[in-house]
Amino acid sequence: MFCALKLGPQTIRSSIAASARRVNVVRAMASKDGPKKVLIVGGVAGGASCAARLRRLSETADITIFERGQYVSFANCGLPYHVSGVIAEEAKLLVATPAKFNNWFNIKVRESTEVISINREAKTVVAKDLKTGKEETHSYDKLVLAPGAAAIKPPLPGVDLPGIFAMKTIPDTRAVREHIEAAGVKRAVVVGGGFIGLEMAENLAHRGIAVTLVEAGPQVMAPLDIEMAALVHAHLKRKGVELHLGDGVAGFEQGPGGKGLLVKTAAGKAHAGDMVMLVIGVRPETGLAKAAGLALGARGGIAVDDRMRTSDPNILAVGDAVEVKDWVTGQQALVPLAGPANRQGRIAADVIMGREQFKFRGVQGTAVVGVFGMTVAATGGSEKALKRAGIKYEKVYTHANNHAGYYPGAATIDFKLIFCPDTGKILGCQAVGEAEGVEKRVDVVAMAMQMGGTVFDLEEAELCYAPQYGSAKDVINLAGMVASNVVRGDMKVAHWQDLDLAALGAPGSPAVVLDVRETAEVANGPVPGALNIPLPTLRAKIAAGELDKSKKYLVTCAVGLRGYLATRQLAIAGYDVANISGGFKSFGQLKTLGASAGLAKL
Repeated sequence: MFCALKLGPQTIRSSIAASARRVNVVRAMASKDGPKKVLIVGGVAGGASCAARLRRLSETADITIFERGQYVSFANCGLPYHVSGVIAEEAKLLVATPAKFNNWFNIKVRESTEVISINREAKTVVAKDLKTGKEETHSYDKLVLAPGAAAIKPPLPGVDLPGIFAMKTIPDTRAVREHIEAAGVKRAVVVGGGFIGLEMAENLAHRGIAVTLVEAGPQVMAPLDIEMAALVHAHLKRKGVELHLGDGVAGFEQGPGGKGLLVKTAAGKAHAGDMVMLVIGVRPETGLAKAAGLALGARGGIAVDDRMRTSDPNILAVGDAVEVKDWVTGQQALVPLAGPANRQGRIAADVIMGREQFKFRGVQGTAVVGVFGMTVAATGGSEKALKRAGIKYEKVYTHANNHAGYYPGAATIDFKLIFCPDTGKILGCQAVGEAEGVEKRVDVVAMAMQMGGTVFDLEEAELCYAPQYGSAKDVINLAGMVASNVVRGDMKVAHWQDLDLAALGAPGSPAVVLDVRETAEVANGPVPGALNIPLPTLRAKIAAGELDKSKKYLVTCAVGLRGYLATRQLAIAGYDVANISGGFKSFGQLKTLGASAGLAKL
């Protein structure tokens, strides 16, 4: 698949004109009455957002939220931080209460009430009060499904033993906090290395609890490419987390003498703990939709169009339960994130009120997680996702300070930019660092992508600069400049992952790794088989004809800058040359992965 072209000026003008027309249409429709009765199943992110937006659009609509749980509109992203006490008060997690919905919005909320069936022909639902068992039938003009996603609980031996917890609701946090106090928990096993798994590891450690993290895959944080995840692995280990990758859980047992738990793995290991957090992901709640005969997508979520309508035009669906388009790859995806859920809720409300011109453009997976003082963020397509989609791409790595190096506190942001090599269109980025502003850089790229931006736009981006906040050439600018050099043909790029160093170092090899670091730097960390010519001496050696023009030179330095300077010198002199992106720092990061990532040749 070829990369899409950048939006041209005429396309942008057409888009602006279309936006203006949409505004005029909305103004003309502002006084139109919408449906009389709207029922919303699920009152957390997408459902609550939809309900509030509906009321802002209509004062006459009869709006009711049914929530199976005990709370509506709570901050489930904050739950791990309440376990640690970073968020001290449980009440802080309650974004809105039924009383607020009623008083502010005139919206009825039925908590602890589960909608158990839908009659599409009669346009009714049956709701069950979970406290009394009483069932009632309610009619609707429009129905919105926002049931969310359930924590995955695999059918493993011992999975129901006491001391094994999920982390999805406020009652979950209560149960975990109470168990920690009652059992005097000293060690916990966290099963799963995704967002919640990493946050639980950090917050349990914050309470002084030793943590073992078990992940079935070869890396934590699946949205990242493995070489970027390797930075997180090293950080977790430095912070005392016992990390076990590539070994799935096979079952759970009581510990010796009935004390604690043992987590048994597929490789035959047993990890002991006083409690277990089972946080291996979520699965869309589609039972109600499926029973009603609504179409499901290929990934198992509720199928919706770009206006959040299901296969029944009177039923819409939003949030973690729906399947949406990844607009970078064009493929369907399940993306359980709060931001998309809230935007979907707003769009569903607009569509219900007749504002058909509003569409959900899809997702790009912009996300961030904090891990023991390290920030990990990403947006758009990873290499893995782009390969699966058959999309052509190139990548570059930079390792630049978050702000001016002369100002105290500067720290490195390891940055990966992925783009189309033909047009420079941005396809995604990943950033990791123990530095302020990691997520800020990813947000800049995320917005640039939404506007159809290219690496040339990043190169020219005018961003805030003062010594304590950034650099005159920001991390974003530098990544854009490096990538622009590649697209323009000013610099060929190579990657450590593609190199066989033993073969390159063998006699008669048609290519050679040229290390232009100083001799002392090489002594502290050599690249096996590399030829060392420090950059200050390279120009003279080129002039003296000491380098073999029949060979290809793959240049490396510490982080890539000197490698680029050497690459330009050699290219101007007529040599076949490429700069190894990210330099020795990327080499060191990749080398730690070794055979587990298919990198044994490093």
